Amino acid sequence: MNSTIYQPFKNFDFKYKNCFLSGDTFNSPVEEINILPAWLLEVANFSGEEQIKLLDESVRSYNSLKVPCNTEVFTHFVQPLEEQIADAFSKGYAAVSQLKEEDLFKWIGKFMYSLIYVEMNAAVRLQQISSDGVNMSQGLMHKFGNLNTMIQSIYLDVVYEDFTPWSIVVVPLEQQDTAFSFRDEINTLTFSLKLKDFGIIACLQDNGTNKKFHQEILDQIGKSALSPQQFEEICARFYYSAYLFNRLPEYAIMPVEGSIYIDAMPLRGTLNKPLFDHWQHKTYAQVLQDFWKPWDHTLFEIIKDPTNPISYFVPPCLPVAG
Repeated sequence: MNSTIYQPFKNFDFKYKNCFLSGDTFNSPVEEINILPAWLLEVANFSGEEQIKLLDESVRSYNSLKVPCNTEVFTHFVQPLEEQIADAFSKGYAAVSQLKEEDLFKWIGKFMYSLIYVEMNAAVRLQQISSDGVNMSQGLMHKFGNLNTMIQSIYLDVVYEDFTPWSIVVVPLEQQDTAFSFRDEINTLTFSLKLKDFGIIACLQDNGTNKKFHQEILDQIGKSALSPQQFEEICARFYYSAYLFNRLPEYAIMPVEGSIYIDAMPLRGTLNKPLFDHWQHKTYAQVLQDFWKPWDHTLFEIIKDPTNPISYFVPPCLPVAG
């Protein structure tokens, strides 16, 4: 094993030849592993033939979503992480809420980056992106590359210097038998999941700012169990604020004697404007309508009062509109 940091976006290494997580760092064979592991399909009561639409509009079954992984990395690092998360998920909120945020970040980050890998492979194969990354946003390449470096903490010692790159929220749900579902937004690296009696929301590269942005409503919630509508409302707030977050986090990344040290550059930089663009209730209402589809709330109903969108929280604790 060599000690260099694997950086797949330098040469667009998405051809299923090297490990998605470690590149060619290890000498043992590479095999393809499921993005949705067997334990997750089982707990979700899925067959694996359920389908997902990718960014290129192609439709794939969950079982067909795979990434190449070095056998040594999988056996000694990925599999133990999966077992740890599977054990917590099987026990519900009480166990999931006790997981270290860093372990949740590793698992969610691996999940999201695996999906990104599949999307990148398809884009390069269909020549939507050239082998040097032309036609792809430099900002996205930057974020995806940083995420890959950070989830190398699955098999490497990664040290965050006095910061955490993520916002992660774990909440209890009123319903004890919530069906499994997940949602992700690749451009903002935002993810949410619900199962049994817990829900998780994560922004993977915001240095904790989205959690601070919503601190008032999070303090109000505390450890109260959320109704299905309340959980989706909180998700909508995080997805919208992640869209409003107007910084591209920069990091100083330094490998030292087998460890990777990551230091966050100040988010404010030379810009005087706030970290988030102005919150607009009308735009937020459109996001919320999508999250509330199961309850058939119309946009007109949600935003009937333009200064006060409807909420399942009392008080709503909504951000001040710009």
